[in-house]
Amino acid sequence: MYKRRIGAAGAVAALAVGLAACGGGGGGSYSTVVDKVTGASEIIVGTKWDQPSLGLKTGNEPVGYDVDMAKAVIKQLAAGKEVKITWKEAPSKNREALLQNGTVDIIFATYSITEERKGKVSFAGPYIVAHQDTMVRADDAAIAKAMDLKDKRICQAAGSNSYKRITDPPPDGKLGLPAKLVGASNYSECVQKLSGSNLDAVTTDDLILAGFAKQAGGNFKILGDPFTDEKYGIGLKKGDTKTCEAVNKAVTALYQNGEAQKIWTTWFGDAKGLTAPTAAPPAEGCA
Repeated sequence: MYKRRIGAAGAVAALAVGLAACGGGGGGSYSTVVDKVTGASEIIVGTKWDQPSLGLKTGNEPVGYDVDMAKAVIKQLAAGKEVKITWKEAPSKNREALLQNGTVDIIFATYSITEERKGKVSFAGPYIVAHQDTMVRADDAAIAKAMDLKDKRICQAAGSNSYKRITDPPPDGKLGLPAKLVGASNYSECVQKLSGSNLDAVTTDDLILAGFAKQAGGNFKILGDPFTDEKYGIGLKKGDTKTCEAVNKAVTALYQNGEAQKIWTTWFGDAKGLTAPTAAPPAEGCA
């Protein structure tokens, strides 16, 4: 449980106009997430709890880039109200279900926007664009680029599509390489398997890899051979267009006032091979 005082959001004061709660009061029924934020002043946020620099829970609440972006967006939506945030773990394999059954209101969890997922949930954003890359052990000279993953052991994290970018042919995949898939429940387990030589490589978004590489203190290296654009979206229950549009305005405001860039620098400013964002990525639309 996390409680913070939300300051006035001058850059988006107008955003609050028209975002009145449908149910009113603290315990009413709210048809959209933005109504709940402005009416009940509380929200349940799903994020990762096992990804260093993005969403990692070691104390009472998770910390990381996704966590700070969630706080900043909610601050914009609330526009001066006090908001209580309850954090819930949102593993990749459970993200759609958590939104569909109402366990969480909104998800910031390295949630790449895909056409398949659009059929199950609504996406605001993206708020950042990552790029799939590959991480290997620091002493591995046999894998220098993505195409070297042919016939190698790569991780298949539950609920993630990253392995498909390697193994599936275009247009669904990218490389169409034969590779040996080694299952894992999440990317923390993937990294453990890589450390224990049960894998040859972990391939997923460069931001995820950067966090694990930093945590490992030099035991791994990232190839610097990106081959996809991964648009990180903000997950919402299917059809919540009102919140989607409000969140997109909030993300734009965070880039315009420099807060989004500061958050990125806090968590990834010292990461090699990553380019700092300068403006909000184009929104996907809220249909």
